[in-house]
Amino acid sequence: MSLRPDPTFHASPELAMRAPPEEHAYTLLLSPDGAQPDALAVIDVKPGSPQYGKVVHTVPMTHKGDELHHFGWNACSSALSPLTGHAMLERRYLIIPGMRSSRLYIVDTKPHPTQATLHKVIEPDEVFRKTGYSRPHTIHCGPEGVYVSCLGGGGPDGTEGEPGIFIMDCQTFDVLGRWEIDRGPQDKHYDFWWNLPRDYMVSSEWALPPQFENGLVPEELLGNRYGHRLHFWDLRGRRNVQTIDLGAQHQMALEVRPAHDPIREYGFVGVVVDTTNLEGSIWTWWREDGQFFAEKTVTIAPEPADKDLLPPLLQGFGAVPPLVTDIDLSLDDRFLYVSCWGTGEMRQYDVSDPHSPLLVGSVHLGGIVRRTPHPNGKAFAGGPQMVEISRDGKRVYWTNSLYSTWDDQFYPHGVPAAQVMANAADDGGLSLQEDFWVEFPDGYRAHQIRLEGGDCSTDSFCYPSIRT
Repeated sequence: MSLRPDPTFHASPELAMRAPPEEHAYTLLLSPDGAQPDALAVIDVKPGSPQYGKVVHTVPMTHKGDELHHFGWNACSSALSPLTGHAMLERRYLIIPGMRSSRLYIVDTKPHPTQATLHKVIEPDEVFRKTGYSRPHTIHCGPEGVYVSCLGGGGPDGTEGEPGIFIMDCQTFDVLGRWEIDRGPQDKHYDFWWNLPRDYMVSSEWALPPQFENGLVPEELLGNRYGHRLHFWDLRGRRNVQTIDLGAQHQMALEVRPAHDPIREYGFVGVVVDTTNLEGSIWTWWREDGQFFAEKTVTIAPEPADKDLLPPLLQGFGAVPPLVTDIDLSLDDRFLYVSCWGTGEMRQYDVSDPHSPLLVGSVHLGGIVRRTPHPNGKAFAGGPQMVEISRDGKRVYWTNSLYSTWDDQFYPHGVPAAQVMANAADDGGLSLQEDFWVEFPDGYRAHQIRLEGGDCSTDSFCYPSIRT
């Protein structure tokens, strides 16, 4: 244990932006057919390094069929909380959830990323026995320990009881129990995040396991039975204080991205598809006089397409929906990045005014119909999906796989693992880095990325940035 706070913990977003740039990235690899265990890849991202853009280490998991998903650190800048933090922790361990197996892996990244090893395995029966939850999805390090959101309740199909969040000890990794005291109307789950000093959490909804594990269920989608609500919580009280319905046609409210500066009481959520017109959308939510509000601030239109170029799932529509599957917000709260997995586009919005986002950058890569190649000439299957931003906001990384069964429906020709990086201009604009193309082992797909020392979807901050 360190006698001083970890140097990668930063009191404010502004201080985190000044930190040294990342030299390694961690990327989850999944084996869609279960032929081999899923794995964690360590990638050299230091410009000028002889191994730049290459996998320099791999940590395989112990079982097959886990479907690794949104992983995170045991501790981050939230440890500096003056109320319930653990300031002497290290950002050392990565907690990796197996969404299909309900198994969790703990990877030790010390003494060096290229020497990362498997530290502990938490078996599904411990999760079930202590929480009644299943299908762990997202990890956040927070003031009480490690928070784990789950998409399933109990029983074989995960529908016996509502899904929710459980807490793990951030040092022993023991599963402690459910987080919620009063969940209110919440009956589906997906992402969650918070404003620590303001003491509230926001969570979103995707689906129950029968609605996603074997692929998108068209009847459920067209019946508007996927998630379409935001839930707001008293963080320390662990109770639901307000729920906002975005409208049943706004199917699958996924990633929530609160402003990083805790003085700003707003954030964003991406909605995959509007069932009335196939649009994707971004919503801005905010708090005013103790109440939460939300409004649609960005719409992204579908692209007409020849039926013969579409997968069977979309042929009846004659168009490609953008499919907004991930969003990420730069640490200065200025730029929001939006993954349009269906149309093959990464969009960059200036959200200096969070109620009036402006499109200032765009890169096309992959896509169901476009199939835009990388500038290096290599084919990019799938589309921009999980996106991660460097702390200084200059580099934007992304991969191309969503979820194995959904990949197969929308991209039936396959989604071989790929990871790329774009450079972000100071005042907006994106351009792909031509010499950054990660070659992964055959048979894998690539999902979420974490950056050494923290990134824009990892840390939550306790103190505001200096304003000029």
